[in-house]
Order: sequence, then C-alpha cells, then structure tokens
Amino acid sequence: MLAQNDEALTIFQNSLATFLDTTAPPETIERWNQNKQVDRDAWLAAGEFGMLGVLVPEEHGGLGMDFRYERAIMEAFAERGLEGWGVPVHNMIAAPYLIEHGTPDQKTQWLPKVVSGETILAIAMTEPAAGSDLQGMRTRAARDGDGWIINGSKVFISNGQMSDLVLLCAKTEMEDGPDKISIFLVEGDRPGFTRGKNLDKVGRDAQDTSELFFEDVRLPMSNVLGGVPGRGFAQLMELLPQERLGIAVMGLGMLERALNLTVEYTKERQAFGQSLFDFQNTAFSLADIKTEVTIGKAFIDHCTELLIKGELDAATASMAKLWITEREVDGINRCVQFFGGYGWMNEYPIAQLYKDARIDTIHGGTSEIMRLLIARSL
Repeated sequence: MLAQNDEALTIFQNSLATFLDTTAPPETIERWNQNKQVDRDAWLAAGEFGMLGVLVPEEHGGLGMDFRYERAIMEAFAERGLEGWGVPVHNMIAAPYLIEHGTPDQKTQWLPKVVSGETILAIAMTEPAAGSDLQGMRTRAARDGDGWIINGSKVFISNGQMSDLVLLCAKTEMEDGPDKISIFLVEGDRPGFTRGKNLDKVGRDAQDTSELFFEDVRLPMSNVLGGVPGRGFAQLMELLPQERLGIAVMGLGMLERALNLTVEYTKERQAFGQSLFDFQNTAFSLADIKTEVTIGKAFIDHCTELLIKGELDAATASMAKLWITEREVDGINRCVQFFGGYGWMNEYPIAQLYKDARIDTIHGGTSEIMRLLIARSL
C-alpha cells in the first residue's frame, strides 16, 4: 500500500480499522451472512464515519480523496471477511458515474445522500442473455413525449435489494440514428420498477443480489446520466478499468488473508510427528503463494499510480484483474487442501474465502473477456 509518505492515508487506515472492528465484529458478519444482507444501520454508521463516497468532492459532502482510499477500504474488508458488504459497489463502481458524468443538479441531488448512506447505489448492466457483451442488452428506453418509457430486466445486481438509486443501462431510441446505450437514474420507489428475490449464491452471502424488473417505467429527461442520451457506452468504457482494478485489489487481499490463515494453521497442526508446515510440499506451495501476493502488490501499486494520473488503460486493468483473480482462486483452493476436512467446514474462515473468491474471475468481465481485451492491445 502506498502510504509511506501520506500521513492522512495512514490515519484513515488506522481509524477505519477501529471503526470496522467495532461495527462489524465476526458475530455481526455472521448475522449478515445468515440474513443475506447488511443492516441499513451499518450503512448509515459508515456514512457518519466517512467511509462512503470517499471519492465524492468535498463540495458535495465527500472526502474528495483518490483511489488509494478506496483501496484501503477494500483491503480492510478482505482482511476481515467483509467481502459481502457492497460498499465497493456503492463507492468505487457506481458513485464515480455520478461524480464524473452527472449534471450539476444530479450531483447536488444525490451525492450528499451517497456520502451519508441515505442513498445506497447499484449499477445494473448484466441481463439474463447479456453478461460481458454489453452491446447485446435488450432493456430498452423509448421516447415518450418529454421523457422515456423503460422496459426490460437485469440480473445478478449487487445491492439489488437495498439500493435506493439504480444506475440502469438501457438501449435508447435515438432520433438521429441507431439505438445507443444510455445510463438512467432510477429511484427505488419509481412506479413500474420491481425487484425479484434476494438470489441464493454460492458465496458473498451478506451481499444482497437481485433480479430487477422494469415495466413501463416512466422517467423524465432529467434522469439521463449527464443529461444527454446515447453516451452510456463511452461512460462505461471510461470507468470499467477502475472497477476491474478494484476487483483485483479485493481478490489480492483475500488471497493474502488465506495465506496468513494457512501459515498459522499448518504451523500448529501436527502430522506424522511434525507440523504440516515442516513438510517441504507445504512450505514450497505457501512460498509460491507468498511470491504471487508480493508480485500482485507491486502490480497493484503500479496500476494505482496510473489510475490516479488518469493513465490506466483497459488492457492494463484487464491484466491486473485476470492475473490476480486467477491466482486468487487457485491459491485459495490450494490453501483449503492444507486444512483437510476442516477446510470444508463453514465455521472455518478458509471455507468462506473459498466460496467468496470464485466469483472474482467472473464478475466485472470474465477472465476470457479480459484475455480478449489484452489481445486486442497486442
């Protein structure tokens, strides 16, 4: 973490650790996992502390900080098994669309509530028949006088149950040419907008994830992100590298936690008259994972610097997500093996990590799509 010469960042990390240890102790995390969502009171507490909307400019109530602060949050979450709390989706994925592309009125209306936790954000891209292929989406916005009528559905939407504002991607009827993607701001209580059940997932249990349905949802022109329709694809392409870097950050943090848990366990566990750690196979495997974590941190540092300078391109971000999440899934799988049967028990944190990690090679663009984007840059 690039905090050596930044006293403010170090102070933030230390106070964040205290806040999370108080607000989200292990027994609370377990309750959230069982309930399949995080308490709204925790969101409000996070807002009061200053953990939400850290990228939001001070004029709208935020801290006005850079990606290093989001990284600090994600690393602290990974260290504590908080992968299911959808703060990164709210903070690092959805909020930047309002920050970078919202009209002055949209920013004034929504960003202070994003910071306070009164408004939880979700972004809805994926559809039942259109995942990584954004151009294949079928949700459609048709002109209706001085506004829009939206019909369609989305699936696998994080913060889907609790969100108060959804940034909805839809194919938009254009007056001067073929349909283009636009991003619409859909309030949680907008007539015609309904939510399916909280989906039953393999991992990330506390993360509420839903299908969203839009049936003749009427929106005014003012609900188009940025005020001008047809710019959604460009807006997405601009901000997807940050999302993919964020997934890599969380994935690396999870792999490091798995490594630490496994080192501790194998040093304590005895077999055939010695600790598991003393077997060469164990030590060599964990040495490989330690090397991967160290290399991953160096690459994350490099990408973070590029992002802050505005120079992180799609191919480099794709490399970070591809390499780190593939190492994450493989490394945690290897760590589970050293726990034997205990690694298959839900009461052991390594089992939860095993379940939580698997999605990282899928969401935000699959590993196959990352390879395609990298190959296009060759």
